[in-house]
Amino acid sequence: MSAVLARYEKLVAAGELRPDPEQRAAAERLDALQRQLESAPSTGLLGRFLGRKPAPPRGLYLWGGVGRGKSMLMDLFHDCLAIPEKRRVHFHAFMLEVHALLREARKSESGDPIQPVAAQIAAGLRVLAFDEMVINNSADAMIMSRLFTALIVTHGLTIVTTSNRAPSELYKDGLNREHFLPFIALIERELDVMALNGPVDYRLDRLGGMDTWHTPLGEAATAQVREAFFRLTDYPPEDSAHVPSADLDLGGGRTLHVPKSFKGVAVFSFKRLCGEPRGAADYLAVARAYHTVILVGIPRMGPDRRNEAARFVTLIDALYENKVKLLVTADAEPENLYEQGHGHFEFERTVSRLKEMQSDDYLAAGHGEA
Repeated sequence: MSAVLARYEKLVAAGELRPDPEQRAAAERLDALQRQLESAPSTGLLGRFLGRKPAPPRGLYLWGGVGRGKSMLMDLFHDCLAIPEKRRVHFHAFMLEVHALLREARKSESGDPIQPVAAQIAAGLRVLAFDEMVINNSADAMIMSRLFTALIVTHGLTIVTTSNRAPSELYKDGLNREHFLPFIALIERELDVMALNGPVDYRLDRLGGMDTWHTPLGEAATAQVREAFFRLTDYPPEDSAHVPSADLDLGGGRTLHVPKSFKGVAVFSFKRLCGEPRGAADYLAVARAYHTVILVGIPRMGPDRRNEAARFVTLIDALYENKVKLLVTADAEPENLYEQGHGHFEFERTVSRLKEMQSDDYLAAGHGEA
């Protein structure tokens, strides 16, 4: 296995990455962490028997706007780290797993379920790496502080995570946020916090000037957004049959299946998002969870599809207000999607927003920026 910094410098030298001082600083920090972890002695048989783990190397919280290279650096770190006791997982998938484990623990345990769940997660691990840490609901906020205290302090895990937000901005203005403040203090105490927030959105560079609105519907439009997905996520096209899916927690025990979900990019059909009864809260959950949404199969709509048109308006409002990048395949340009029917006047605002969402200024904005 090679070192993180050497791999990063090789990519820069080959012209695959631009020289970027903040990226390099993060690569240096991850390189040092890699060396610490690989040189750390094993706990040994006696240590495992006594349940002891050495103090873990200090972890890292890497935050910054969309497209700044956070996931790329996490890829390098995880790929280069030559120890078997490592795990990388998208944060949303991790929280779904945590909630499932807590439900099972509550069935069999009479005490605090956090401790056995933390032990189960930590078993056999030294490093736990997260992509896209984000807190969207009070249930997750209530869990985080105690769970991560157990993982880091009790079980000695090294945590490495990326996020679009600084620790102090997580779950900002959320319900009962005071219960979440100890988690922020824990992150700032136990992890090094590094900003990767330069002016260049490297994901946009990867689109190479591709349009975001593709019409008419058909193979050509589908091929364009398919290529965009692979460029944005670095997912190998030859393995397209195995792109991960997800189930997005909508609250109240409801979930939304996301057919393709990887590195903050989601692919949905219009039918799934707007053809089924959904409200603003559902669309807000999508907008907060993903920095880019690819929406396929938008039809022309008339009076018989006024409900779908109304949901589409609500969806676009949520995406627009959270600066989510939108790529689509559609049967027409925005101004021709809904030319008559109830709510047509209100739809004109949506047309305006859809036009703005294709602009360079909008695409350059960070996810969630006001």
